[in-house]
Amino acid sequence: MRSIIGIILAAIVLLAINSVFIVKEGQTSILLQFGRILESGFKPGLHFKLPYQQAVRFDQRLQTLEAAAERYLTSEKKDVNVDFVVKWRIADPSKFYTSVAGEEARAQARLAPIVKDGMRTAINTRTLQEVVSSARSDLTQTLVQKANLEAQNLGIEIVDVRIKRVDLPEESSVLRSVYERMRSERKQVADSLRAEGNEAAERIQADADRQTQVLKAEAYREAQKARGEGDAKAAEVYASAYGKDADFYAFYRSLEAYRESFQTSNGVLMLDSKSEFLRYLQDSK
Repeated sequence: MRSIIGIILAAIVLLAINSVFIVKEGQTSILLQFGRILESGFKPGLHFKLPYQQAVRFDQRLQTLEAAAERYLTSEKKDVNVDFVVKWRIADPSKFYTSVAGEEARAQARLAPIVKDGMRTAINTRTLQEVVSSARSDLTQTLVQKANLEAQNLGIEIVDVRIKRVDLPEESSVLRSVYERMRSERKQVADSLRAEGNEAAERIQADADRQTQVLKAEAYREAQKARGEGDAKAAEVYASAYGKDADFYAFYRSLEAYRESFQTSNGVLMLDSKSEFLRYLQDSK
């Protein structure tokens, strides 16, 4: 008897467990009966069902889809590599279950082409400058609106699309032209700096040359002044010596003249033997 009661109690407990389900915060759920959707959009909390019914729960929080970089053409037929990230969530659990069997991986695989096609259309109608400038926010807003129209069939709402990076392909002519322009700008800056440096060097050199000429002129003036003072002093000394003994002064001057004339060992001096210049050599007595 007790075993029968225990079996009945266990069956009741099992029946009670299979008759309730809990939806956590951030989740939603649908109720299935033999594979057919009976009800959807359950809020977080405790809910009841029949034992043969099945509750399928979905994460209703924001999901992230990161797309690899792909090449797109602008309205100017210029190549750009764009990678983006999509923020999406489940908006209609019933459609989400029927379209992708409730699998997030399949949902992202269906969602990626929708966003990429919208991105291609948006970039094809804009110039390169608009794609990389502040107009990019308008591009993503338009893309979200158009992509949501197609994503409704999946039971998905696209909340936001953000472009992570816009690159120019390595072999792109645009990239080469950008490099050439950058090189030209850098060359202009370098030429300008070089010209300023040469101008400053010439200015410094000119100032140094002017100061050199000034110093030389001042030194020459001082030298001439000293030489003049020396000559005057020498003339004064010579005059004083001449006044004291004219013959000795004449003899001394002749010796100086001899020393100046016979400085070189192989020098030749041709004079008349009776020349006054040789007077002291001839009359050595």
